[in-house]
Amino acid sequence: MATSTIVIIVVVAVVAVLIIAALIWMATTKRKEQRRIEAETIRGEAADEAHRVGQREALADETAARARAAAAEAEAKKAQAAGLQQRAATHRSDAAASRDELDQEFERADKIDPDTKNRGTT
Repeated sequence: MATSTIVIIVVVAVVAVLIIAALIWMATTKRKEQRRIEAETIRGEAADEAHRVGQREALADETAARARAAAAEAEAKKAQAAGLQQRAATHRSDAAASRDELDQEFERADKIDPDTKNRGTT
């Protein structure tokens, strides 16, 4: 083979290797850029979702606060009801005592009333 043929083959091989290397480099660069774009898209979607999650967390916190307030109000109502039940029991006891005294007064009046004695014997 002639020297010029060998030089041409070497030059063509080097050019082919350089072209292949350039194509690989361009493909790698393009793939990296696509991944950067995809990563940015994912980050944007995640940021939007983070906002929605934050709103849901705020709603959960607000609902929990309302639940605590309702529980406190229920506890206060329970205490108020217990107090009212105690007052009702006291009133009932007082009324029963008054009823007993009243019945005793009626019995005493019946004992001293001459007409009541006659009604009982007839």
